[in-house]
This record gives sequence, structure tokens and C-alpha cells, in this order.
Amino acid sequence: AMLHLLYVSGLRVSELVNLPITSCNLTTGHLRVLGKGNKERVVPFAASTGVILSEYLEQARPLLLKGRSSPQLFCSNRGKAMSRHRFWQIIRVAARKAGIAKEISPHVLRHSFATHLLAGGADLRSVQMMLGHTDIATPQIYTHVDTDRLKSIHRRFHPRG
Repeated sequence: AMLHLLYVSGLRVSELVNLPITSCNLTTGHLRVLGKGNKERVVPFAASTGVILSEYLEQARPLLLKGRSSPQLFCSNRGKAMSRHRFWQIIRVAARKAGIAKEISPHVLRHSFATHLLAGGADLRSVQMMLGHTDIATPQIYTHVDTDRLKSIHRRFHPRG
């Protein structure tokens, strides 16, 4: 659930591990995220993510909490908020299990979130808002374009292509 949410929301790892359970609205499909500088933003998620989060909340989370309560959405087996370090361990293990040899970090998933949105046609301003960047220039690093895609567009649309 954590890996999935990180990829579909573009959250920073610190935002993910500190996400209060009350900030996740499964009915409307959005998160209220308190980001850098205590700035709040709303990040939407799809119904399929809602299903994954519901399953986590109904099945896995109670097993981790063992009757205790926690204000955090994601918690350790001690009922405390998941630490950044522990999440890094989880992501490394998941990458190895998936056969990924390259070093994967939470930021790689954040970068993938932005890159995939932009490649799918999302506008830069929307991506900026979802990432919680204050400067429009910051998410522009994700706008690198695939050379093969450029060639294809050139052939398709240029009259002398």
C-alpha cells in the first residue's frame, strides 16, 4: 500500500510516513498532505488506489497495531509511525523481489509519478501543485522527452518529415 501510494501520489517519503489517517479520504479519493513549509495540498488518487488502501486499513493495519491505535496511516509493528529508514529498507527489498538491479529510492517513485503524468499529457502547473513545488521551474526537470518520441512526432507532423 505504501509503495503504491507513493507512486500514484508523488509524495515525499517524509510526507508518506507522517501521513495522518484522517488526511486520507477514501470516499472522494484524495489526500490532504502537509508538505514543506507546512503548506497543505490536495493530491487525488484513483478508485483502484482506494481499494488498496481499504484492504490495508481493514486487514494489514490491524495486524500491525495489535489492538493499539495510531494517528498515522502507515505504522510499524510497534504501533508508531513508519520511519523513513524503515521505508527505505522496504523499498529496497521490494525492488530486489521485482528483479530490479538498479538502486531504487522513494524519490525515484516521485520522479516516475511526475514523468508519467507529463508524458500522459498532464500540464506542468497541475504536476507542480501535486508535487508541492512552489516554483514552476522545479518540476520542469521531469519534462525530458524521449528521443524516439521526438523523432516520431517530427515525422508525423512536420511537412518535410
